[in-house]
Amino acid sequence: MTPFGARRRIRVVQVVLDLEAGGLERVVADLARRLDPERFEVHILALRYLGRNAKGLEPHAALHIAPPLPAWTMIWPRPLETVFRKISPDIVHSHSGAWYKSAIAASHAGIRGILHTEHGRPEPDAWIGRAIEFVASGRTDVLIGVSSDLANKMRRWTARRCRIEAIPNGVETDFFAPSPRRREARGEFLLPVNAPVIGCVARLDPIKDFATLIEAIALLRRDWAGGEPPVLAIAGEGPERERILGLAARWGVQDAVHLLGWVEGSPRLYGAFDVFTLSSRSEGTSIALLEAMSCEVCPVVTSVGGNPAVLGDALGDLLVPPASPHALAERWRTVLKNADYRVATAAFSRRRVLEQFSLRAMVDRYQTLYTTLAFGATV
Repeated sequence: MTPFGARRRIRVVQVVLDLEAGGLERVVADLARRLDPERFEVHILALRYLGRNAKGLEPHAALHIAPPLPAWTMIWPRPLETVFRKISPDIVHSHSGAWYKSAIAASHAGIRGILHTEHGRPEPDAWIGRAIEFVASGRTDVLIGVSSDLANKMRRWTARRCRIEAIPNGVETDFFAPSPRRREARGEFLLPVNAPVIGCVARLDPIKDFATLIEAIALLRRDWAGGEPPVLAIAGEGPERERILGLAARWGVQDAVHLLGWVEGSPRLYGAFDVFTLSSRSEGTSIALLEAMSCEVCPVVTSVGGNPAVLGDALGDLLVPPASPHALAERWRTVLKNADYRVATAAFSRRRVLEQFSLRAMVDRYQTLYTTLAFGATV
């Protein structure tokens, strides 16, 4: 086999809708920063605009914005094909929302390796979306789900027209580490110093089911006894912001719900939380959940998508059914009232991320896949 040093770098273009905010966007940015620069030349192509997570990526990747893609490009995405021919990548790697046009255009451009990562799915999924993806899968070499649950769903939906693998997301565990400065963190984010804080970091999107979250905090506070009642801190931006405010007012907890806006990935934020929570109806492998666990924050999340795999059997008691505010409130209560249990599960959570969901492990899986597709063999 020819030594790798004798080969040129593999040129990879990551295709996204944008890099504004969210777990998907963080994964793409992390890949750009962590792929071996001696082996890979990285390009990022945004179909809409670049966004916040593109900040600081220039030393690691060439950044591009696609030309407008009007409705007729669903039949023939010629402008995107032209961009691919200009960049001339070995690998086109698309992410949720950018699959169909990327796969068709890359296929027309004769790209050697075409892969797509699906980061999460709506529940239920529209048939028209499945039909479009069925076509895209026929032009794709490898389809990746960020959890085994998601990969299995995609395997059924695409009728096995391409190879399907699961590559869980990962986080930088050295950066997302426990912080002992809780008082300072709460002061930074204007959170009460002595009240229990339940934290959620998520895109403010309907799939996250904030109605359940707000009702649950109202139920928890209604008959809370002993000390200051818990508050809810939500970090993120999106179309549900005004609805969340309206729900908080309706349940009479507007003073207990703190909307922090978009917060760049920060261990200090997680350090302000007693519990991390998600009320989602669907998840892939949540980056925020991994970050919180890596920072030794006890999780209480819905049993959907990749969440059960992230927590594993040992932390299964911290899963609750989706759309069940009473179950969510009672699990919060159990965890908040038992400090020893909360501390022990938080410590175990970090160990689990260190062992199973490190960024290094995720990047290594993608590097091996890129090399296999580009050269037909691993090195």
